[in-house]
Amino acid sequence: MKLTRQLQGLHARFLILVVATLVLMLAVVGVMLQRQSGVQQEMVGVSRASMRTLVSNRLRLHGEAAVVQLADALTNPLYYLDLDAIGAITRNASRQPDVAYVIVYDTRGDIIQEGSGAVAAYSESMHDPLAYEALQAPGLHVQWTDRVLDISNPIQVGDARLGGVRVGYSLASMRSDESRATQSLAARLREIGANDLLWVAALLAMLVALGGLASLVLQRALVRPIRQLAAVAHEFESGNYGAVVPESKRQDEIGELVRAFGRMGTSVARHDRDIRRMAYTDALTGLANRLAFRESLDQRLLQLRGVGRQLALLFADIDDFKRINDTLGHDVGDEVLLRFANRIRTAVERYGSNHALLARFGGDEFVILLEAGDGPGGDARTLASALAETLVEELARPILVQDRQVFLGTSIGITLFPDDATGSTMLMKNGDIAMYQAKVAGKSCYRFYSRAMDQAVERRVRMEQDLRGAWERGELSVAYQPILRLEDRKLVGAEALLRWQHPQQGLIAPSVFIDVAEQTGLIETIGPQVLSAACRDAMRWRNEFSKGEGLFVSVNVSPRQLRTGALPDQVASILRATGLAAPNLHLELTETAVIGDELLASTLLARLRATGVKVWLDDFGTGFSGLSHLRRVPIDGVKIDRSFVADVLRDPDDLALTTAIIAMAHSLGITVVAEGVEQEGQFNILRDRGCDLAQGFLMGKPLTMQEFTRLLA
Repeated sequence: MKLTRQLQGLHARFLILVVATLVLMLAVVGVMLQRQSGVQQEMVGVSRASMRTLVSNRLRLHGEAAVVQLADALTNPLYYLDLDAIGAITRNASRQPDVAYVIVYDTRGDIIQEGSGAVAAYSESMHDPLAYEALQAPGLHVQWTDRVLDISNPIQVGDARLGGVRVGYSLASMRSDESRATQSLAARLREIGANDLLWVAALLAMLVALGGLASLVLQRALVRPIRQLAAVAHEFESGNYGAVVPESKRQDEIGELVRAFGRMGTSVARHDRDIRRMAYTDALTGLANRLAFRESLDQRLLQLRGVGRQLALLFADIDDFKRINDTLGHDVGDEVLLRFANRIRTAVERYGSNHALLARFGGDEFVILLEAGDGPGGDARTLASALAETLVEELARPILVQDRQVFLGTSIGITLFPDDATGSTMLMKNGDIAMYQAKVAGKSCYRFYSRAMDQAVERRVRMEQDLRGAWERGELSVAYQPILRLEDRKLVGAEALLRWQHPQQGLIAPSVFIDVAEQTGLIETIGPQVLSAACRDAMRWRNEFSKGEGLFVSVNVSPRQLRTGALPDQVASILRATGLAAPNLHLELTETAVIGDELLASTLLARLRATGVKVWLDDFGTGFSGLSHLRRVPIDGVKIDRSFVADVLRDPDDLALTTAIIAMAHSLGITVVAEGVEQEGQFNILRDRGCDLAQGFLMGKPLTMQEFTRLLA
């Protein structure tokens, strides 16, 4: 009885489907017929417009040629005012098909001949609506009305204008031909539509017959095997991939379907195993991935809850790994990741037992789970410390790829269960926070999670929130530190420095909030605002003070601003808005700002320098490649980092390096600026070595705009 109901249900649903399909097709046919009528009307309209355009263009071209020829023929008769000749010529022209009138007129617009042979209108002015444009036109002129095409052309001898001729072509015959053609087209389209309707009706009848036949085939040949396959599919759905598929000796599609279903069951079982392995394994390193690690961590925490044993979670992130992808390519980056993964695996095997778990979370982040008692080390904290120290040491060793030594490091954050948290989500969050603190501490080190780190993260989030809109609230301002020429101690410019006066926390160090702005992307908004303010202030110096005439202002540009590629356009827009001359603006970039994509940086800096803006390389000597940038990156000046200037009086190595930088830069025609000059001895030795410019507390501390204005005054 149940099988009968299933059979009847499938058959009934099929019949309903057939009926619904027919109804839908009837609706579609109705829409198509309605649309066909609309299309026919559109075709008639388009044809009418096309025909009108074609005939009009042909009439215009024919008329233009005829009028030009007529004007040439009337030149001599009009010159000698031979009215008989003019009348003969205009009468011949009037006899041409569709010509409604021919008017010959003088330079004042008075009629000389109308083409009718009579001279009744002689010397009368042309008063029709088309006369003014025809009289004023310097050459061949075409005008249209609903009834006539008016073509005029001046008659002249040399540059002397004698008058002109107008020919009016009647559009009545053209409209009549157009109407007959469109009526014929509409009739033909209606005939085609009627034929299409007959074909559609025949096709619908065939579909009804096919639906009845399909219903019969379904009733006799499909229901039973499909029901059997449905039962097997239910077993597959429940995870029983070993369910037996009934054999079939039929040689039709149903038999092939049954056999294919059996092969599919075997294949699905095999792919299920492969997919499970892929879902829980990192494709590059073969380590466990985030999903597998999270499930293992949850399971381990359930087992250890209340037992009193400890777990340690280590988050290891490779320092500056993006530099590898940017400079050597992603293929090399993948090879470096594999080498790192092998080193981490070796270290984990040394300090952990079978209970240790290593996973790659994606990118350059690896996570390690250690259980107290694993390996030689005692409690989880001691074990994690030993492993972290080993990882920092091992991962700091150079890696040789493509005949190049790559030096990287790792920052590791460690959190403990149950000391720091009892849930997997909080443990992973704490490990990530600790890893971030290791990076803040200088990288290539490890840090254990502490409650104070939460407070540090909270302070950073609050600082980010406060920094949004700080410029609009007037909390951010620009200070200016004087830059002097060493040769004569003359003030030549100033560096714009951003300051933040927080309403509750007071003055916040730039090294703190600028790092937050850079990492959150706020620098892309604040940077152009600082640049615009500095250019406005420099223009004010130039306009109000004689000493400010030749002063330049230098503005720091962050790596993030450079990477967007919009810097040259932003600078050009700000210079136009403020009126500051391009040579009075110097942009300062650090070596790290250009090393990520030196080709892009070189292209952008070349565009900036082409406008006259000067480009300086800031903190020179502290980057990755030092003097090599002087050769590859288009720059106008370098600023020797204050760390070298501070020890030039007592460290021969710093003095030698500073001297070499000055000599090398000068050999390339590059200006040298010394930062952090605080002693007279530093000033003198830099001047003796040929350094061009200097800034520091010896020459002046950063000044507010008002203080700098008083300095100029």
